[in-house]
Amino acid sequence: MNKLTAFSTFTILSFYVSVCQVADQQVNIDIEELTIVGIHKAYADGSYNSQNLVEAYLSAIGEADDEINAITIINPNALHTAKALDQEYQKTKVLRPLHGIPIIVKDNINTIGLPTSAGAFALQDFIPEENAFVIKKLVEAGAIILAKSNMAEWAFSPMHTESSTGGITRNPYNLDYVPAGSSGGTAAAIAANLAVGGLGTDTGNSIRGPSSHNSLVGFRTTLGLISREGIVPLFLRNDVVGPMCRNVEDATRIMEVMAGFDSKDPITKNSLGKTPDNYRKYLVNNGLEGARIGILRELSDHEADPDIKALFENAISDLDSLGAEIIDPFVIPDFAILRQNQWCATFRTDVESFLATYVKRDTVKTLEDIIRIGTTSEFSGNRLVTFAGKNGRWGDQEKECLDAYQDQLRIAFREAIENAMDSLKLDAIIYPSWNNKPALIDHFQDEYKGDNSQVIAPHTGQPAFTVPMGFSNGNLPAGLQFLGRMYDEPTLIKLAYSYEQGTKFRKPPKLKKKL
Repeated sequence: MNKLTAFSTFTILSFYVSVCQVADQQVNIDIEELTIVGIHKAYADGSYNSQNLVEAYLSAIGEADDEINAITIINPNALHTAKALDQEYQKTKVLRPLHGIPIIVKDNINTIGLPTSAGAFALQDFIPEENAFVIKKLVEAGAIILAKSNMAEWAFSPMHTESSTGGITRNPYNLDYVPAGSSGGTAAAIAANLAVGGLGTDTGNSIRGPSSHNSLVGFRTTLGLISREGIVPLFLRNDVVGPMCRNVEDATRIMEVMAGFDSKDPITKNSLGKTPDNYRKYLVNNGLEGARIGILRELSDHEADPDIKALFENAISDLDSLGAEIIDPFVIPDFAILRQNQWCATFRTDVESFLATYVKRDTVKTLEDIIRIGTTSEFSGNRLVTFAGKNGRWGDQEKECLDAYQDQLRIAFREAIENAMDSLKLDAIIYPSWNNKPALIDHFQDEYKGDNSQVIAPHTGQPAFTVPMGFSNGNLPAGLQFLGRMYDEPTLIKLAYSYEQGTKFRKPPKLKKKL
């Protein structure tokens, strides 16, 4: 299928022709592992401008994306936006926080002028008239929306990334393996250096899982810190949008721009008075010195792959050597009981609300309409049928499904964790983001094991960050997850940054270049 269906006359090749007409000069840029700070330094000293950088990333997409299939559509206005930003900088000599920073956006986030399909035929020609709240914030900060990325259709799958509109995305570190889901397109693209950073959404796993599988940093922030307005929901009561980047600093800078109250997403009212103006000040090299870290063996040791277990034990040793005090094991009273019956199937209610608010078409108003229009994904088709017949809490239909601030089961789970942390004066809890390696694409359901990200944060609302912790056999990345208290992103930034700087496990994949 042509991935550029909404712009059928537009091709990447013709886009390159326009580059020669728009860019002020042709400059060779080594885009591998570029950072926001490094880019802004280059803009300031005149090494290159944002038009040159956009051109470089478009060239990289043209060379690498056929292999990984991460990009669904390129923004035809990206270079014109870059030109305007360059002209602004020439006049003001002031760089906005994300001035000229190309980012990739998951295909379930409303982006004006570009399709927001959630990977589904039902929305393949839906082009929003307005940006989602977080996109507005990013654009105001100077970011350039470079492209949109493939995703697991309707964000259903944490296991793999397959959609009707974009096909199958592959892991750039080993093309036979999944990038996880549902934000696998963003993860694969950022891992392969096709943009500076990207956005994913996380209902249970979908930022942290793909980040872990692609040697990235992924932030699932506190439920309420960042608005979900204008985002195709899976289960809105769990959904979070957040950054997926190659390093903690870039993720922090993108998160900082997006955080804050939005009247169109009432849950963000809980963040008022809890959001620092500056999260970057927590990027300190010695952030682990004196920190108390709890090891949640109930997760980390459960049916763990020997390779992942070895990486995790090495991570604990690294944390210790970097100055942390390790509490091992850390036990949460009644953990096995409290984690039960947390999931609620609210897809019908949430997606039909999105359709009514944003899509506004008589032909696509209900879940039955979505099913009628169809899908090429067997996995997605099965999930649609399941959700058509199910609405409410799994395991205990009597208890109402509410948000993280009102649902008694969720509150009890969170309080048990935070009380246990308080009793031992812990700064964070750690466990592998996955206890197992990425699955083979051809066997993703059979090999789906060890997904720890689903267990705590989506239900309690707590923030959880994943950071690269090395590679297992087969050149397959693994991630270490830090879980913290509500709105304690500053502590997680400090710990994650210190661990990253002290270990430097991140490395780019080696993809073939076109001749």
